[in-house]
Amino acid sequence: MKHFDEAYSGKVFIMSRASFDEADAVVYGMPMDWTVSFRPGSRFGPNRIREASIGLEEYSLRLDRHLEDVAYHDVGDMLLPFGNAAKSLEVIREFADTVFQAGKFPLGLGGEHLVSWPVIQAAHAQYPDVALIHIDAHADLRESYEGEVLSHSTPVRKSCDLLGAENVYSFGIRSGAREEFEFAKTSGMHLFPFEVLAPLKEVMEELKGRPVYVTIDIDVLDPAFAPGTGTAEAGGITSKELLDAIYLLSSSDLKIIGADLVEVAPAYDSSDQTAITASKLVREMLLGWVK
Repeated sequence: MKHFDEAYSGKVFIMSRASFDEADAVVYGMPMDWTVSFRPGSRFGPNRIREASIGLEEYSLRLDRHLEDVAYHDVGDMLLPFGNAAKSLEVIREFADTVFQAGKFPLGLGGEHLVSWPVIQAAHAQYPDVALIHIDAHADLRESYEGEVLSHSTPVRKSCDLLGAENVYSFGIRSGAREEFEFAKTSGMHLFPFEVLAPLKEVMEELKGRPVYVTIDIDVLDPAFAPGTGTAEAGGITSKELLDAIYLLSSSDLKIIGADLVEVAPAYDSSDQTAITASKLVREMLLGWVK
């Protein structure tokens, strides 16, 4: 497939078996960390998540579903031009357009959080009334960072401008510049600091029936649960709380049309705890959100 390595190593998420054409969901890696401001390495996240998935059971006790019930295809990692953020985002956007136009569920693995932006653009092109659920430690509401408008700290601000701030819902936020929180207060967006599950329950009714795209940054978890990330932030939620949020979304009347999980950086976690957790999150997203 265009933009994917023909010599790809063959590592795929556990039980990926359908072809692209036969799949209801498409798993793909976005190995980019060109704009990170602290610790790089998230470009190695997608493959480590795949490697960790081999230790998973194919069955989810909580959801009472088996991976054999979901037709999904892992196309591997994109070939992104090293260091060229603008061109990388073009490549991601082109592929995301293809997935949405084919009526499939895209599940992206990052990579830094900027990789979500072109997918959100593609989601909006296909679903003009799409809402964004953003689960993260960081607000990501900057217009630029150190003069760069293409930065991992900007995708949610860009999404507010594109979707309308009132259609953006951020949960678990516990870090950001003062100006970011001032923007959140005045723009009409919905920002819920520190907590995820309780405020998520509060907004389910108003999002019912709407197309929703979900982006999850692994650093919403406390570093005790996910040390392998580029910008760890103390005071986060537990892995159980994040799983419960996924289950809540699974049981709701939301129309989840795509999702991503970003910022796994394996170099900072010799135990692979972060990748193991991420692989389970991906499994539950596939089983809970791909109907």
